[in-house]
Amino acid sequence: MLGRKKERVLLFFTLLIVILQYKKKFMIEKHLILDETDPILFYGVQNCNLRMLKSLFPKLRMVARDNVMLVQGEEDTISLFEEKLNKMIKHCATFNRLSEEDILEIVNGTKTEDVSVRNGAIVFNITGKPIYPRNENQQRLADAFNTHDMIFATGPAGTGKTFLSIALAVNALKKKKIRRIILSRPAVEAGEKLGFLPGDMRDKIDPYLQPLYDALEEMLPYTKLQELIDQNIIQIAPLAFMRGRTLNDAVVILDEAQNTTSSQLKMFLTRMGNNTKMIITGDCTQIDLPHSQRSGLIEAMTILRNLKDIAFIEFGKHDIVRHKLVTHIVEAYEKISTDNNFEDRD
Repeated sequence: MLGRKKERVLLFFTLLIVILQYKKKFMIEKHLILDETDPILFYGVQNCNLRMLKSLFPKLRMVARDNVMLVQGEEDTISLFEEKLNKMIKHCATFNRLSEEDILEIVNGTKTEDVSVRNGAIVFNITGKPIYPRNENQQRLADAFNTHDMIFATGPAGTGKTFLSIALAVNALKKKKIRRIILSRPAVEAGEKLGFLPGDMRDKIDPYLQPLYDALEEMLPYTKLQELIDQNIIQIAPLAFMRGRTLNDAVVILDEAQNTTSSQLKMFLTRMGNNTKMIITGDCTQIDLPHSQRSGLIEAMTILRNLKDIAFIEFGKHDIVRHKLVTHIVEAYEKISTDNNFEDRD
C-alpha cells in the first residue's frame, strides 16, 4: 500500500516536471524599447504606471531599465502587451503625459481621440496643454509650413514667431517627416561685449541661444530633450557654424535674422538641402548691427519677394500674445519714432 502511494507521488511530480518543461517551451523573452518618449514620464511617479502594467498583465514578468523593458511570458500575451505598449508610447510622446486612466483605456480598447487633436493642436507642452495657433497670422504660418519649403516670418517681439516655428518643427520630428531640427541665431552683441562674458566660447555663445532652449523645454521633457541634443537630432548653434554645411531632412530655423548681414543670410539660405524646410524669423525694428551695415533680412525679403515658392508672413502689434503691456510698449515706441522722425535703421 505504501509502495503504491510512493509510485503515485513519483508519477505526480514526473507529470508536473513534464508540464513545466512543456510550458517553458512556449515562454519567450523580449526587449521592448521606449524610443519615442521619456522613460521617466512613461513609468510615472515612483513607477506607478509600471506597477499598473504589471497588475494588468499578471502573466508577464517585467523588468524596466532606463528606456528598455525586459518582458518574459507566453508569446501570445507578449504580442498583445507589445501592441498596447506601442499605443501607450505614442500617446505619451504626443501628449507628454500618461496617466493610469490612459493606460486602462488603451488596454481595454476604449481610448478615444483627444478633442484638441481634432481641433488642430500642433504639439503639447510638457504639462500636456495643447499648443495652437493663437491668431490669424500664426495660423497663416502654420498653413504655410505645409505648403512651402521656405518661410519668412517677421514682426514685433511677442508675436510668437519663433515659438510657433519650433512647435511646427517638433511636430514634424515626432511624426518622423524629418530626421533633425537645426536652430540658429547670429551671435550679435546687443549693447554688451561678448569678450567680457565669463567662460569658454560655448559659455559665451549659449546666452544668445538660450531663447531657443527655452522654447524646446516647453515642448519636450528635459531628459528626452537632452537625449535628442546628445544624438545631434536637435542642433542649436550660432549662424557662423552653418557655413559649408548641406542641411537635408530637417527643419531649419534662423531666429533674430534682422541681425544678419547680406552675406551671412545668403550663406544660410543656400545651405538648404533635400526634404528641408527653412523658417527665417526677425524683427526689423530691433536691429543690433553697426549703423554702417544693412540688415540682410530686409535685403533678402526685397530680393526674394516675387519668388512664389517662398511664403512671407508679416506679423503686427495686434498679433502680440505676450503680456498686454508689451503691445502698449511697441505702440509707444512706434509713436515716438513717428513724432520725432527717428532715422530708420534699414
